[in-house]
Amino acid sequence: MRLNDLDERIVHALAEDARRSYADIGQEVGLSAPAVKRRVDRLRADGAITGFTVRVDPAALGWETEGFIEIYCRSNTSPEAIHRGLSRYPEVASASTVTGEADAIVQVFASDMRHFERVLERIAGEPFVERTKSVLVLSPLLRRFSSGAPG
Repeated sequence: MRLNDLDERIVHALAEDARRSYADIGQEVGLSAPAVKRRVDRLRADGAITGFTVRVDPAALGWETEGFIEIYCRSNTSPEAIHRGLSRYPEVASASTVTGEADAIVQVFASDMRHFERVLERIAGEPFVERTKSVLVLSPLLRRFSSGAPG
């Protein structure tokens, strides 16, 4: 599904602050509050909007250490098998298959270096993992939680 310009502006406004009122968003995009609500309801029904959430600083929850783990899998490992294996780890914030030498990259949050090391060891011990390569984040430079259209 491709959003039209008006729907995209509504989604962008919600992505910036999902607690904004429909009236406030309507004022910004030139629609009435009921018209914005109808569009949001349609976008939810169509699956363009999959939910609403809160963004929390990981450090506020005790996750002081962030890193990325490249996973190199044994042959014939499916993305579903990787997903099943990684979904058991609450420390895994995201995981994606990627191009290049690695098969997947995993974002991990941990309470400290030792915790990160234990998670890395457990992931490296998964039956589908041949080897791993990890990097630790020193300082996040830019994090975007919403943006406009690509290009």
